[in-house]
Amino acid sequence: MSGSCCQTDYDVLFDDRAARRELAEYRRHGARGTTARLIEAIRGEGVEGATVLDIGAGVGVIGSELLRAGAANLTDVDASRPYLAAARSEIGRRGYGDRATFAHGDFVALAPEVAEADIVTLDRVICCYEDWVALVDRSVERARRLYGLVYPVDRWWMRLSVGLVRGVSRVLGRPAPFAVHPAGAVDARIRAAGFVPLLDERGLAWQTVLYRRARRAG
Repeated sequence: MSGSCCQTDYDVLFDDRAARRELAEYRRHGARGTTARLIEAIRGEGVEGATVLDIGAGVGVIGSELLRAGAANLTDVDASRPYLAAARSEIGRRGYGDRATFAHGDFVALAPEVAEADIVTLDRVICCYEDWVALVDRSVERARRLYGLVYPVDRWWMRLSVGLVRGVSRVLGRPAPFAVHPAGAVDARIRAAGFVPLLDERGLAWQTVLYRRARRAG
C-alpha cells in the first residue's frame, strides 16, 4: 500500500522477487498463519454471493480463497505493481479472472473511485502506511458488512523490532514505512464507524481482528 505522504516506492519495497517467493509459498502451502485465520473467520460469517474489497492484497491470497468459497466478485487494490501483477496472474490461473478487478495505487487517494463491498480486508497493510487514520477511515467506510485486519500487536517488543527494521532500512538506503500503530485507537475508530468486534486474536507479533457492521435501529 503506497502513500504519497511519505513518498515510499512500493514497487521497490515489495518487488518482483518477493512477489514470486510469496506466490510460490501460497501455491505450495495454501493460506497460512494469521491470513488463514482471518479467511476462516470471514467464511464463518458467510461469503456466498458477497462482494470483496482486498486492500494491499499482496499476491491475492484472501481474494483467491474467498472467490473459491463463493464470493461474487473481488476488487484488488495494491500500490505494488509486482504484487498486483502476481495476484492478477494467480486469480486468472485459478479461473476467477472474470470475477476480479485490479487497481494500482494508494487506496486513500483512490477511495472515492472504489465501490463499497460487503467484505473489506487489510492483511498486514496498516503497518506499512504512515497515515493509518486516513487508511482506516477510508477503508472502513467502504465496508457494508465485514471488516477484517491483520496488523502488529501493540507491544514493546514489536515496537523495538520495527524500530530496528526501520533503522537498517535507512542504512541500506531503502527507507521503509513499517510501524506499530496504537491498537486501542485503531479499534476505537472502527467501532466509531458503526462496527462491533467478532474476533480479536493476538499472537506474539500479529493481531487478527474481524468486525461486523452493527444493525441500525429501525
